[in-house]
Amino acid sequence: VLIGIHNRGVPLAGRIQAKIKNISGVELSLGSLDITFHRDDYRERLVIPQVEGTDIPFSLDGKTVILIDDVLYTGRTIRAALDELNSFGRASKVQLAVLVDRGHRELPIKADFVGKNIPTHEGEHVNVTFTETDDVDSVYLLRNQEA
Repeated sequence: VLIGIHNRGVPLAGRIQAKIKNISGVELSLGSLDITFHRDDYRERLVIPQVEGTDIPFSLDGKTVILIDDVLYTGRTIRAALDELNSFGRASKVQLAVLVDRGHRELPIKADFVGKNIPTHEGEHVNVTFTETDDVDSVYLLRNQEA
């Protein structure tokens, strides 16, 4: 089972699903996860969050779940995703796949699958775009004034 975290984990999960099907002929179940109300900074945000909604139309009981996101940074997004995921059953195993791991963890979370490690410094930001959501595929490392 592949589950993408909104926003940019969703198109990445779709691409991974298509690649696996193309290579193996197996079509894995695909879902999406909205962690908006599970974030620990939810009440601190000054803007009203855009809620995308979770779409997991199948049980996770006994399944291996690969949680997919674009960038792994502090680990707080993944912690929130794991909290939300528990609402949909008890997976036998949860693994994490990310396109970019930029380091600087605040929680003991490690990706099982990483596209690229891009160590960042204070004041830097990794910006990922996908054709499906942003009309272009790109990964940029931005300094604070550019972010």
